[in-house]
Amino acid sequence: MIQIQQLKLPITHTREDLEAKVLKTLKIHKEQLLELRIAKQSIDARKKQDIHYVYTIEADTTDDKKIADRLHQNQIRCQKKAVYHFPTPCGPQFTRRPVIAGSGPAGLFCAYMLASYGYAPVILERGKTVEQRTKDVKSFWEGGNLNLNSNVSFGEGGAGTFSDGKLNTLVKDEAGRNRKVLEIFTKHGAPKEICYEAKPHIGTDMLSHVIPAMRRTIEAMGGTFLFESCLTNLNLSRGRICSAEINGTDRIETEALVLAIGHSARDTFQMLLEHNLPMEAKAFAVGLRVEHLQEMINQSQYKDAARLLPNASYKVTAKAGNGRGVYSFCMCPGGYVVNASSEEKHLAVNGMSNYKRDGANANSAIIVSVAPKDFGAAGPLSGIEFQRRLEKRAYEMACGAIPQQLYGDFKRKQENASAFAFPSMTCGAAQTAPLHRLFETDLYEAFLDGMEQFHRKIPGFASDHAILSGIESRTSSPVRICRNAEFQSEISGIYPCGEGAGYAGGIMSAAMDGIKTAEAIARAHRPGQMR
Repeated sequence: MIQIQQLKLPITHTREDLEAKVLKTLKIHKEQLLELRIAKQSIDARKKQDIHYVYTIEADTTDDKKIADRLHQNQIRCQKKAVYHFPTPCGPQFTRRPVIAGSGPAGLFCAYMLASYGYAPVILERGKTVEQRTKDVKSFWEGGNLNLNSNVSFGEGGAGTFSDGKLNTLVKDEAGRNRKVLEIFTKHGAPKEICYEAKPHIGTDMLSHVIPAMRRTIEAMGGTFLFESCLTNLNLSRGRICSAEINGTDRIETEALVLAIGHSARDTFQMLLEHNLPMEAKAFAVGLRVEHLQEMINQSQYKDAARLLPNASYKVTAKAGNGRGVYSFCMCPGGYVVNASSEEKHLAVNGMSNYKRDGANANSAIIVSVAPKDFGAAGPLSGIEFQRRLEKRAYEMACGAIPQQLYGDFKRKQENASAFAFPSMTCGAAQTAPLHRLFETDLYEAFLDGMEQFHRKIPGFASDHAILSGIESRTSSPVRICRNAEFQSEISGIYPCGEGAGYAGGIMSAAMDGIKTAEAIARAHRPGQMR
C-alpha cells in the first residue's frame, strides 16, 4: 500500500478530480491504480481566500514499492496497512459469564469484543432500550415527568445517544482500536464517511439505529442484555468479586465485573464507596451552553466559501486572568440545547445534533476548569456534591425549565431580561433567568474572560445576543475509580472502565477503553463452559 499525505484539492472537486490528482502525484497510468481509499479528509480554512480539502490517501498499485521508491517524496511512503489484533485468550477458564454494568460506548464495545471471542457477557443496563428510552426522553421534554432511569443520561447507548455523536479523539492509537471502533459502527449502519473524516460524527438520529443493531449482533454472538437492571450491590469474598446484585433482589455470580457505569451514576458511586473500592475525586469543568446563529459561525470560519461547505464547527481555548482554563466542549453545529437532567429537582444541559446538522443555531459548552480544591469538601465524591449544588441552583432558577440569559445581560448582571434577537433551539422547556447568579465570582469572571478572548478569534462570539443556557456540569466524571496495570481494581475481578470510571472523555475514547478492558480480561482468563 502507498500512503499519500497532504493531497490538496479545491472544495468543488469531484471523485474523478481526486483520482486524477492521485495518478498525477504517483506518476502512473490509470490501469496501474488497483484501488484508492480515503484515509483522512479535512478542511483547511486557515487562509480564507484559499480554503481547500486536504486528504491522506491509501493506494494499491501494481508495484507499490517500485513506484514509491522512484518518487522520493516525503509525502509518499510505502507501508503495510495497520490491522487491529485482539490478544489470544489465556489464563484459567471462566466458570461464570463476565458481567458488564452499563451499555454506553465503553460497556457496549467491551461487550462486543468479549462476545466476538466466546465470552458470552451479560450486560446490565439500568435504563431501557433505545426505542423505549426515546419515548421517555421526548415525553420529558414535552412536559412529562423525569424518568430517573430512562433519560438523556441513562439507557441503552449511554449519554452519547442523545448528543452530537462526535467520534474524534486525541487518544494515540498505534494498536488500531480507533479504526476498529469506526469499522464496527459502519458495519451496523453508520455512514462510511466516519472512517476518514477528520471530525467524524454520527448524530442522534443515526445512533438510535446503530446501537440497537450492535445489540442484536452481540446477542447473536452469545451476549445477553438485561434492561431496567441496575447494579445495586457487590458480593465479595477474600478480596474478589463473587456476584453482582441487581435491583436490590437478584444476583448474578461472576468472576469479572466491568464497571462501565457512566459519569452520572451517582448512586452507584455511593455504593462502591461503601465497599471501600479505591476511588478519588478528579478535576473536570463546568459552564454554560452558548448559542449563536450557525450562519455567523459559517461566515467566520469559511467566509465566501460557506455556501459550498457543511456547517462549520470551532474549537477554542483560553487561560483566564485568574489562571483557570476556559474552553469549548462538545460543539454542535446546527444543533440543540437539551435538558439532560437525571435527578429530581436538579437540572443539567447538554448539546445534541442530528446527522445532517442542519439546525439554525450552533451551540457549544463554554466551560471552566475546576479541581478538588474547589469542591468545598474532601472525599472521593466531593465533586459530585459540587455538581449537585450547581444543578439544584439551576433547577430553582427557572422552576425546572432550562434557565437562559442573553450574554449581554449576563455580563452586566442585568436582572430584567432583554428580548432575544433569534430563537433558541432547545429540547425541553426554557425560561429566562439570572444565570449570572449561578457561579461563584472566580468562575463567573473566568467565563467572561474566556468569552471575550474567543470574541477576538471569532468576531461576534461575545455578542450581547448570544444565548446562554445552564448548567453544563456533566463534562466528564468527577470521580476516578482506581485500577492497576491489569485494568483491575484493588478488589480482584472488578474492571473500572470508560468515562464514568475516569479513563475516557467522549464516545471514541470510551469505546476504545472498553476494547482495552476486554483485552485485559482476555489476557487474564479464557472463555469456558460458563453458566
